[in-house]
Amino acid sequence: EAVGLYNLGQSCCLNSLLQVFLMNIRFTRILRRITVPPSPGQRRSNVPYQMLLLLEKMQCGKCKAVGPTDLACCLSEHRVKLFVQHDAAQLFLTLWNLLKKQMKKPELVEELSDLYTICIQEHLACQKCSFKIKTNSTMLTLPLPVLDADSHRLKTLEDCLQYFFHPEELTGQNMCFCQQCGSKTTFLQSTKLVYLPQTLTLHLKRFCFERSSRTHKLSHSLPFPQELDLREVLTENQCLADDSEKATWQYELFAVVAHSGSTSCGHYCAYIRSLTECKWYCFNDSEVCQVSWDDVKCTYGHSNLYWRETAYLLFYMKKHPQ
Repeated sequence: EAVGLYNLGQSCCLNSLLQVFLMNIRFTRILRRITVPPSPGQRRSNVPYQMLLLLEKMQCGKCKAVGPTDLACCLSEHRVKLFVQHDAAQLFLTLWNLLKKQMKKPELVEELSDLYTICIQEHLACQKCSFKIKTNSTMLTLPLPVLDADSHRLKTLEDCLQYFFHPEELTGQNMCFCQQCGSKTTFLQSTKLVYLPQTLTLHLKRFCFERSSRTHKLSHSLPFPQELDLREVLTENQCLADDSEKATWQYELFAVVAHSGSTSCGHYCAYIRSLTECKWYCFNDSEVCQVSWDDVKCTYGHSNLYWRETAYLLFYMKKHPQ
């Protein structure tokens, strides 16, 4: 049964992310195989162990909600501030890095990386000669702009993905130094997809900085599908994977972390599809209720309703994992 988490004081962001982690069966399979730290002090400061204790507390079935106090205190030892507003994308990265750092078994670290890490290759090509630079890198989330270079709104999630992988010409002040030409030249910058994980995390960049250095929230409507096939979204030039890898790029929506309110005063909750029941639930701190897909679609956004829930993080899970 879905169990809520009590709000400890501005801990809605942490609560939402913990629910997304702990409702992911593939993640909890890894978590259950961690090495228990030997001393009480080490156990208090070990994030994977404290997360496992919280999971067991939630699964004992006696309460409709539990308090994540011990885990929150553990996180504070690792400089994760309590009683402040967090950005869900930044906190997700912090939690994941702490989990990866404190899992002692190399095979578990590898499984955790396979579960969440995206592999891309960045290309820089001089437009005057044949000089090229290729760099492989990994990402935990794909940070998708919701506006194009001319500040026009992108209309769908598929548009955001295509725009993220669209080549960009670096001209004028953005020109790069070409070792072969011996001068600054126009370069073509592009990103190609190499590998996608079992759980694909998409970060909709809803918060942007204005020239006044204030953060502004972009709340316009941006539909996202329940099923996502990356083979249909991206072109051949935007992928570097072989056919067997691309055959696994069919995804189903697993969770949505939504933000309501303004940048200075907001609230997070999570919509998660139970992998055992195939039912959607809304996790709003200690309150948990079953919802419909129409309820989840309410997080698409709305231009004139800034305080309404707007999807910020999307978690997709492979339909046919290798």
